[in-house]
Amino acid sequence: MTETIHRLIEQYGLVAVFLGCVAEGESAAILGGFFAHQQVFVLWQAFVAAFLGAFAGDTFFFILGRSFADHRYVRSLRRRPGFRRAYRLLNTHPNIFVLTNRYVYGMRLVGGVAAGLSTVSVPRFVILNAISSAVWATLFGTVGYVFGLGTERIVGQAVARHERLLIALAVGVVVVVLAWIAAHHFARRERDKDARADQADSLSSKRIRSARR
Repeated sequence: MTETIHRLIEQYGLVAVFLGCVAEGESAAILGGFFAHQQVFVLWQAFVAAFLGAFAGDTFFFILGRSFADHRYVRSLRRRPGFRRAYRLLNTHPNIFVLTNRYVYGMRLVGGVAAGLSTVSVPRFVILNAISSAVWATLFGTVGYVFGLGTERIVGQAVARHERLLIALAVGVVVVVLAWIAAHHFARRERDKDARADQADSLSSKRIRSARR
């Protein structure tokens, strides 16, 4: 898979980086950074292509769960061993789960579908997914830019040994901080919404009392 992506990026450039990040993940982002170091791409363009690919891929899985819950393919995903665990984590720690799902081996597809089936709202998912995709694209694009193809091989071997969690630890602090910021933002929005609802109820009560007089 990695050699195929390497050839595709050489031939099709940033389009291949985008499609590789939709389908395969880290290797395409690292190779995008590597080719930027070789001055085939501009670095920021490689970051943007990786970000858009990661964001589009996870959004697609989310839409599968949200809009096609009864499709046989989605039903088959729901029977996978990791689905129940993902769904349980979504209900207890939705922000953290959406931010870190892409870093856990074998959970990207199942986790995206589970998010679509959960109570996570579309705006919340879009914002958290954008944050996670930006961190992910920057991390692996920078790794490819600084360390080149040798790192791509190391990461590929780590993934093969189910060690992607080690990668998650490298960005864990950043992701947790971003999750806290996102959670604080949504909590404040909910408080503002409740306050507006209380004001509306109060005005309605006053109007009713005035009408009775």
